[in-house]
Amino acid sequence: MATASARHILVDSETECEQLKQEIAAGADFAEMARQHSSCPSGKQGGELGEFGRGQMVREFDEVVFTGELNTVHGPVKTQFGYHLIEITSRTE
Repeated sequence: MATASARHILVDSETECEQLKQEIAAGADFAEMARQHSSCPSGKQGGELGEFGRGQMVREFDEVVFTGELNTVHGPVKTQFGYHLIEITSRTE
């Protein structure tokens, strides 16, 4: 079964999500941005979600994690929880 590890930042607005993505692209640390801005409890761990299998996350999140390029910041990704920036740190097929 395919598994992946990822970290994310969850915020309420697409505008805030885009702003954070730009700051990370300009050199800001993803984990630090997660600690400062993410509304998900994982933010305290730098956004780390650990390892999970296909279907364990909401569909929109799953699609990005299991098809997106590794070590790249993806997003904004809209889900029922808000807007995510997602960085896929590893994946097995």
